[in-house]
Amino acid sequence: MRIVKLLLAPLALLAVIALASTAQAADKDFNGRWDIQVNAKPADFAQFTTTAAWWLGITGAGTPDMKIQFVGSPDGSLDEITVAKIQDGVLHFTWIDRPRRGGAPNPNDRAEYEVKYVHGLLQGTMTSSSTTPATRLTFTGYRSPKIDEHDDGTWVKGKPIQLFNGKDLKGWTGVNSSKAEGWSVENGILKCSGQADDLRTVAKYWNFDLHVEYKIPPKGNSGIGLRGRYEVQIGSDYGKPPGMHGTGALYTRVLPTVNASKPAGEWNTYDIRLVGREVTTVLNGKKLYEKGVIDGLTGIAFDPFEGRPGPIELQGDHGGVEFRNIVLVPLKKRNSQ
Repeated sequence: MRIVKLLLAPLALLAVIALASTAQAADKDFNGRWDIQVNAKPADFAQFTTTAAWWLGITGAGTPDMKIQFVGSPDGSLDEITVAKIQDGVLHFTWIDRPRRGGAPNPNDRAEYEVKYVHGLLQGTMTSSSTTPATRLTFTGYRSPKIDEHDDGTWVKGKPIQLFNGKDLKGWTGVNSSKAEGWSVENGILKCSGQADDLRTVAKYWNFDLHVEYKIPPKGNSGIGLRGRYEVQIGSDYGKPPGMHGTGALYTRVLPTVNASKPAGEWNTYDIRLVGREVTTVLNGKKLYEKGVIDGLTGIAFDPFEGRPGPIELQGDHGGVEFRNIVLVPLKKRNSQ
């Protein structure tokens, strides 16, 4: 019996070590960049969320130095999450409002998240009592794909595509409804009244050069969504320093070197080039950044699957804005069929 006990003791110790190792590996599974699909229909969204796609970046899971970045609701900014833990294989974190663009935080804006790693995906729940009625949403996270394409001089231009014909909304639809309420065409101008559904192209695109002209009123706010995922910001911030939320920014991701916007009421011209995750933006003839690397989705995103072609999106859920001369030129790899 004594010999058996001596044999069992190291076996038991090995079992404990194995279980500890398994638990540690499970925690580490949370690490990475995650594209998140909110599992709800637009009509079911509470006031806490207006987008169907979020983003989560996690490093150091399974260690005391875990760090979490989150792009979600209600603001759509890139937030550093400071309240987080992994307990019994479940990631818990709290989103808390913070000061933004000079405004005071709303102490009632907060949400609790519980996330599990299940067969290579994240399965999670967001709950918030700061809305009336209270909000509860589920979501699924997919690992962000590797996109190994670079703006390296090997891309050639295809045939230009007029995305807006100057007559009607042919080729466009609303993000949340096919009615595209709040949008109209007048004298060759695409107009948005503000507080409207975002507008998107029916067709989807991958790598491209995009030309867009826009005009915005005082205190206006809009944006251009690339592949329905990455927003190039539009704002009435003429004369202000460049910022991550200002005109020309790849919203909260890439900072422009200069604010090249014109005063409210004047036409501005964007020329935007997207290859893989590298973006180059020129506003009114001034280069804002070249081959800026986009780490992940921004707040405008409604299509989380980064490895697929996506539409061009025009933001309408803020202030009024006008567009014209929207032209996209597809880019193809040289010598590709």
